[in-house]
Amino acid sequence: MTTTDCHAADIDACLETLESSAGGLESAEAAARLETHGPNRLPQPPRQNVVLRFLAHFHNILIYVLIGSAVITMAMQHFVDMAVILAVVIANAVIGFIQEGRAEKAMESIRGMLAPHAAVLRDGERKSIPAEELVPGDIVLLEAGDKVPADLRLIRASGLQIQEAILTGESVPSDKSTAPVAQDAALGDRSSMAYSGTMVTAGQGRGLVVSTGAATEIGRISSLLATVEVLTTPLVRQMNVFAKWLTLLILLIAAVLLAFGYFVEHYEFTEMFMAVVGLSVAAIPEGLPAVLTITLAVGVQAMARRNAIVRRLPAIETLGSVSVICTDKTGTLTRNEMMVASVAVTGHFFSFDGSGYDPEGSVWLADNRVNGRDHLHLAELARAAASCNDASLHSREGFWTVEGDPMEGALLALAGKVGVDVRRELSARTRTDQIPFDSRHKFMATLHHDHPGHADIFVKGAPEQVLAMCAEQRGASGNGEALDEAYWTETADNMAVQGQRVLAIATREVEREQTAVGFADVEGGLVLVGLVGLIDPPRTESIEAVAECRRAGIRVKMITGDHAGTAAAIGRLIGLENPDDVLTGRQLDEMDDAELAAAVSSVDIFARTTPEHKLRLVMALQSKGITVAMTGDGVNDAPALKRADAGIAMGRKGSEAAKEAAELVLADDNFASIVAAVREGRTVYDNIKKVISWTLPTNAGEAITIVVALLFGMTLPITPVQILWVNLITAITLGMALAFEPTEENTMRRPPRPRDEPLLTGQMAWQIVLVSGLFFAGVFGIYAYAIDRGHSIELARTMALNTLVVMEIAYLFFIRNIYGTSLTWQAVKGTRFVWGTVVTVTAAQFAMTYLGPLQRIFATEAVPFFDGVLVVGIGVLLFAIIEVEKQLRLSIAGRARAHNDGKQDQTD
Repeated sequence: MTTTDCHAADIDACLETLESSAGGLESAEAAARLETHGPNRLPQPPRQNVVLRFLAHFHNILIYVLIGSAVITMAMQHFVDMAVILAVVIANAVIGFIQEGRAEKAMESIRGMLAPHAAVLRDGERKSIPAEELVPGDIVLLEAGDKVPADLRLIRASGLQIQEAILTGESVPSDKSTAPVAQDAALGDRSSMAYSGTMVTAGQGRGLVVSTGAATEIGRISSLLATVEVLTTPLVRQMNVFAKWLTLLILLIAAVLLAFGYFVEHYEFTEMFMAVVGLSVAAIPEGLPAVLTITLAVGVQAMARRNAIVRRLPAIETLGSVSVICTDKTGTLTRNEMMVASVAVTGHFFSFDGSGYDPEGSVWLADNRVNGRDHLHLAELARAAASCNDASLHSREGFWTVEGDPMEGALLALAGKVGVDVRRELSARTRTDQIPFDSRHKFMATLHHDHPGHADIFVKGAPEQVLAMCAEQRGASGNGEALDEAYWTETADNMAVQGQRVLAIATREVEREQTAVGFADVEGGLVLVGLVGLIDPPRTESIEAVAECRRAGIRVKMITGDHAGTAAAIGRLIGLENPDDVLTGRQLDEMDDAELAAAVSSVDIFARTTPEHKLRLVMALQSKGITVAMTGDGVNDAPALKRADAGIAMGRKGSEAAKEAAELVLADDNFASIVAAVREGRTVYDNIKKVISWTLPTNAGEAITIVVALLFGMTLPITPVQILWVNLITAITLGMALAFEPTEENTMRRPPRPRDEPLLTGQMAWQIVLVSGLFFAGVFGIYAYAIDRGHSIELARTMALNTLVVMEIAYLFFIRNIYGTSLTWQAVKGTRFVWGTVVTVTAAQFAMTYLGPLQRIFATEAVPFFDGVLVVGIGVLLFAIIEVEKQLRLSIAGRARAHNDGKQDQTD
């Protein structure tokens, strides 16, 4: 037997395996074991050299292209351009370096969860020692409020309850006992174990240390987290591929032109080399990384307004491609608060609504809202539940919290909804004795005396236990009548099928002289008042959020450590697909990776899962080419959060480990905020697509103008210095305006984009060809017109330059709406950023066209009024051509979709 198997073995066998005793270890033996096993702390992972970590952020082909652009611009003595490019390179490296450092805090936050001290038996005496000095074989003493310092096999438990949500996701504390459990029991079902980092909420106990440090469950999660491969985002991956091909294309064209001009056209090498440099500067979208970064930064601000805090910029656009959201149940889809959902009394079945532990809420009988105090049996049950209770409710700034057991807090809230004044009821009765709850007898009983001298015993506990202790039930008339045990058992089963945790409430009147309560007083003589069904309720906003995800083509999958029945019930309430099809952790263990990948597509609920299961599920989805978002709040979610394409942690109730492993943190712990974040993610990606769709054709138009002029030995219609002016003044400013574009209509009605969709799609390639061709025609057309009119070459170039800028502005208004028409008032109205940049660029163009100092620098001349109108007209003509082409394309695509939908309907 290994120490990890102790949950399935009896106590004596575990003590023998670890060579320990109920009196603990001798100090000398403990010291020897400390040398062997090492301190009870999680190991520090190896760290890379800081300088190498920083330099690694420059190892990227796009960065190489940018550095090459900086060298070229420096050679041309355009130092401002060089400074801008280098600033982008360094800023990207610094941001990446800082974010990488934050990610390493995930393991550190887990290490901080271990208890600092522990009470142990050493040399037969109780001692308090640093938790780091614990060794396997030590006997640890546990009390309410303690943090469990190591993995323990319990050898004594008295009313012991431990909150294990950080490992299992369960809302309520787990009852603990010393009896062995099944060898293959899930972690949440191992009632004989206490795990490091969890919290004792009630009772007392003793445990034998079976694992310390990295060998504990929380240590295993830390090790798992350290080995999880972090996937790159679709945008980063696509930008890398795009940068490689763009670099090869530019270098190839530059080399061919250099050879052609020197050997065929016999240009001077220096002259030809500078022309090729001008081509490279025109073709390389050096402003694109800066604008992309700004677009992502704008998305960060927009998400922050929707309570989604972004920790890594690229994660924003990843949300736009998410096809599946794997979500934890407790605290994410649900409130992580217990609430009474239903009450069954003789002849009536009540349901309740409300918010968490707030004692305000409605009482429903069938479909009718009723006053709880009008129903005597319900009021009696509420008074009994509030009396047989050790919890208390507190309102802080309008937010109700419970001090004590969550289920008992829910019973107090029930009493408030029914209309029972809890304080008055408790003050009217004096509790004179009690039988505390214990997992062995599964009930709690209290004895109360009121001022007139009546004495009553109130009991609450597991239905099967309390029913066995009842002889009667409260009848419709208010008197006791024969207990219909079959009816109540069936009712309890029906409530449990709905995912509710069921409690039975019973009472008994005793003589006023009785001042103590014992087991004999409650065995067989109780009157059953009714059953209470409790549930960790789903957030009301989660239901609509899940529905919106489904409309957006996003599938929601629940992965929880809770029981299958509870998970299925919540799944039905929030509207998951296939809520009755549930896979448990034990079933997942029996599947290989291929079987799991096949099953994960159709199943949406996974229960009784471990951290490894969550990680396997995320990886199985990713193996099918699906972009996965994972939400969670516990330490058990951290490995999957780190592996997912977009890890989303809960900000309020989430553990620090989950927050540090995630790319996004929800400030309000609201699943609905995820949907808002997905909408923003799609908007950010659309805006990035608009920036790229605007930048590439305009750059290509500039480059083609130079290429054609060089190939045919023509005079350049725009000089290299003028192209640099366009790149500096228009490329970044106009492109930057697209970063602030609002969400387009029907953004959340489109299916998620494919994970492997290339950045340069066939449609975008066609757009580049069409628009760059129109740019080329416009620039050469106006240049030829000016020469034909007898204008000087400087004026002809000035007109060509202004035509290029006007066409870029016209194309900007076109590209603002890529999924609909641009001929709307909203499109014309634009945003303040669009018009701000247009006014700025227009003013700059007027300055360089009409101001003497700038005319001398850029070799420009004043453009006559009529020729200026013609320049603007070319921009309008460009807009009209590409808008007509887009409407034809959208119309054809719409008819194709309608045809396919019709065929699908016939098939169905």
